[in-house]
Amino acid sequence: MRLTRPPARQAPETIIALIDVVFFLLVFFMLIGRMDATAPFAVSPPVATTGSDMPAGGITLSVSATGAMAIDGVPSSDPQTALLEQVKVAPDTLIRINAHHAAELRHILPLIAVLEAAGAGDVALVVTPASP
Repeated sequence: MRLTRPPARQAPETIIALIDVVFFLLVFFMLIGRMDATAPFAVSPPVATTGSDMPAGGITLSVSATGAMAIDGVPSSDPQTALLEQVKVAPDTLIRINAHHAAELRHILPLIAVLEAAGAGDVALVVTPASP
């Protein structure tokens, strides 16, 4: 009596390589993606002649050329009240003011005065670095 061996099965394709690729893509897009609040309107900051990199975290106040304002990407009709509430909760929070280069100071300076009176920690004005 002769016994024959069954034909050898091919090993199934592993999905591990695909998981690695998906993981690397996820990490890649997390690193290049912007995790910052963006304004609901176009904001083109003024050009700086000197300065340093902006620290991360905090609250972003966007001011359009017409004076419209948004806090962390959400349009606000009363930004002073909303900012004061957030400053009372965390007084050491960094507040970034991302104003359009054509925005008038009459829209920005009262906010800075109110924040200073409320005891806000740091207020930073976002600018575009000068091109070399």
